[in-house]
Amino acid sequence: MTVVNDLNMHAPGHEAGAKSSQSAVLDNAHLGDIRGALGSIARDDIAPRATLLARLKTLMAIVGPGLIVMVGDNDAGAFGTYTQAGQNYGTTLLWTLLLLIPVLYVNQEMVVRLGAVTGVGHARLIFERFGKFWGAFSVIDLLVLNALTIVTEFIGITFALHFLGVSQFWGVLASAVIVMLAVSTGDFRRFERFGIVLVFGSLLLVPVILMVHPPVGQIAADFFVPKMPHDAKLSEVMLLIVAIVGTTVAPWQLFFQQSYIVDKRITPRFIRYERMDLCIGIVLVVVGAVAMISFCAAVFAGTPEFGNYTDALGTAVGLEKYAGRLPAVLFALALLDACIIGAAAVSLSTAYAIGDVFAVKHSLHRKPWDAKGFYSVYCGLIVLAAVLVLTPGTPLGLLTNAVQTLAGVLLPSATVFLLLLCNDRHILGPWINSTRLNLFTGAVVAGLVMLSVILTASVLFPDLGEEWIIGILVGGSVLALAVTALVKLYEMSSRRNASFRFKPKPPLFDRDTWRMPPLDRLPPARLSPLSRIWMIVLRGYLVVAAGLVLLRIVQLATVGA
Repeated sequence: MTVVNDLNMHAPGHEAGAKSSQSAVLDNAHLGDIRGALGSIARDDIAPRATLLARLKTLMAIVGPGLIVMVGDNDAGAFGTYTQAGQNYGTTLLWTLLLLIPVLYVNQEMVVRLGAVTGVGHARLIFERFGKFWGAFSVIDLLVLNALTIVTEFIGITFALHFLGVSQFWGVLASAVIVMLAVSTGDFRRFERFGIVLVFGSLLLVPVILMVHPPVGQIAADFFVPKMPHDAKLSEVMLLIVAIVGTTVAPWQLFFQQSYIVDKRITPRFIRYERMDLCIGIVLVVVGAVAMISFCAAVFAGTPEFGNYTDALGTAVGLEKYAGRLPAVLFALALLDACIIGAAAVSLSTAYAIGDVFAVKHSLHRKPWDAKGFYSVYCGLIVLAAVLVLTPGTPLGLLTNAVQTLAGVLLPSATVFLLLLCNDRHILGPWINSTRLNLFTGAVVAGLVMLSVILTASVLFPDLGEEWIIGILVGGSVLALAVTALVKLYEMSSRRNASFRFKPKPPLFDRDTWRMPPLDRLPPARLSPLSRIWMIVLRGYLVVAAGLVLLRIVQLATVGA
């Protein structure tokens, strides 16, 4: 059933005589009071937060999206990547987390603005502004990648259950039921409280590091001073760095947080509070990642297991062997907690995207019988993942491999679309990116493209040598700078040769109340020459990479991997 998009509303806070604006919101359940896990804000509450107590109460009501999306990203894949870094290379790669903090913030802050200002999800904006090809590509690939990612979450659940001595069959079924029931209550606040409880569960990693007590001075030095592990192959270290980036900055995060902010009914007035929520979430992610790398480095140093990582189950067994039963149990419980919140968040990102694209009811405020398509997609993904994990003979290793590769292919395109959307004045009005932010994000996009190329190439060609990796980094940087400089010179020349240049005075907006008008009232998107060139390059890269990925998966399946 299609949601009628005829929601006329007056933007609160406008001065007398201001014209009413029509909302772009696709589901009227996305309008109303904010009812968060830790507080509520009435829709007509536009009073200034003049006191510290008032601001704190507002933050408590807003907090949730940033915490859930960030902690949800410390999922099964993250546990595997961070523990591998610690077990194989000690704390020498901690500095990568410091470099990723601004990348995490910039990417997710942009979707915060998009969600609060537009009132629609990420997938719908891509469809409307970049056409059906890119829209279909983003949704189909998101669906495939998320489905495989959820499988890896249930693989992590089986590891935790096996170590804890719980039946994997009944444990996986119970986990699937819990994840589905938590979302299917038709009460947004109830789900968010469930998510917040899981967020606090991620802190189980803190007592583990306290019991292992690795050297704090060494951790601090390796966190702030970049260096490479001694006597390690550059190719292997680079691939692990790429994996750390890939597991920390994932495409599903963009789709989930934007739609979740829309569903929570957060408006531009509360963007500053959502940014604080995001910062708290980033702190928790970094604390968890540092803890895993550090206690694995301390526990496995000087043991036969050092440099011979297997999987998260092997980490738990090693913790029990060298640090005791309690730290190992806490680690296994934290892994179980992470996989459950990861499965819920990743499934929701897909259900939100499908609901947005097809304009069907898609809100956690609705009961299952009132949003059948939305809940069917969500529960269907969970059931599919649980069945695949419990089915004997399922190539779980191949699926995990495919997740890493597809994430590497998708990440650059997701970030490029995000950057272009945040420079579309018709979408964000006074909330568009600043020049400084664009420069930083452009550099981040270029870095992510090169890293994703390395990741994709390494999975497809396992014998990739150091020379190729260095060549990709250097050659990609030179090519990106050369193309950007040439296009910028062309744009400057075109402006100088124009018969005249008219710069209208920008209208004055109230940033706290400005919302994007309905999508069908927006003028067509206009891309600059530089943007068009990079879109062509991106399409070519995706075609080649997708073809190579398909070829590699067929090869692995043929040999029975």
